[in-house]
Amino acid sequence: MTEPTSPTPATDDLDPTTAPAAALGPDELEEMDNILDDLRARGEEIPQWEFCDGFMTALICSRRPIGPAEYLPMLLGDGAELDVAEGDPLPQLPAFADAAQQARFMDLWMRRWNEIVAQLDTDVKTLDDDRTFQPEAMDMRGAVASLTDEQRAEMGDDQEIPSFGQVWALGFMFAVENWPEDWAAPRDKEAAKWLDDALERIVALTEDDTGKPEVCMYDEDGPPSTSQARVEAFGEAIWAVYDLRQLWKSMGPRVETVRKAPEPGRNDPCHCGSGKKYKKCHGA
Repeated sequence: MTEPTSPTPATDDLDPTTAPAAALGPDELEEMDNILDDLRARGEEIPQWEFCDGFMTALICSRRPIGPAEYLPMLLGDGAELDVAEGDPLPQLPAFADAAQQARFMDLWMRRWNEIVAQLDTDVKTLDDDRTFQPEAMDMRGAVASLTDEQRAEMGDDQEIPSFGQVWALGFMFAVENWPEDWAAPRDKEAAKWLDDALERIVALTEDDTGKPEVCMYDEDGPPSTSQARVEAFGEAIWAVYDLRQLWKSMGPRVETVRKAPEPGRNDPCHCGSGKKYKKCHGA
């Protein structure tokens, strides 16, 4: 596995004078799921929390800071960026029932955001480290396999069940694909290869796990639902997130080069339309 290469944590996304918010506990994760379920009652395109977590992770790894006025409509609305001056509060998005629901969603969202930032900016050497970034990835196949026959019968057999980590990776790549300029390969060949390799490890999770089920990521005592190769690919994707975070932080935002229009030759007609040669007019 590729280990993170930066020996020094960077924490510029967090206020250094305050401790990061506590991680979301089971009750708060359930609350976030309930909010998204309620939003889905008004808009069926609202994604699951696992997708949202992947989307959020990509935003945190992006080369350019992308604010809520830009990314929330892409995740929960029509994609059109909100016209909000910097520092002004966000207007209520149509997906939310009221301002209080939106405020609570953003409170939970930012707590998870700060947790991810703190994890990615901490120097870790192993996935077993308690400080290591842990995606909110679900083993839905394991969850379904752990149901009783009666419960599975109620679900029906017409649902395609995603593989472990697949929905999270789809959320990550959704952000990458919707901000292509911010994920364009840098000119430096080594950095471009680093970017490509890291994204390939995440894209691998968007594909179906067709290997032999050997472990259950939903419940260690549950029926096998995930291949060992998938578990290893998931670990590689976590290191890929570290690599992407470090790559863009080391390079900084993309600088747009303003090209100056070439001046006309001295014997060319002047651009002002006077009919004189440039050397006899504005070039004098």
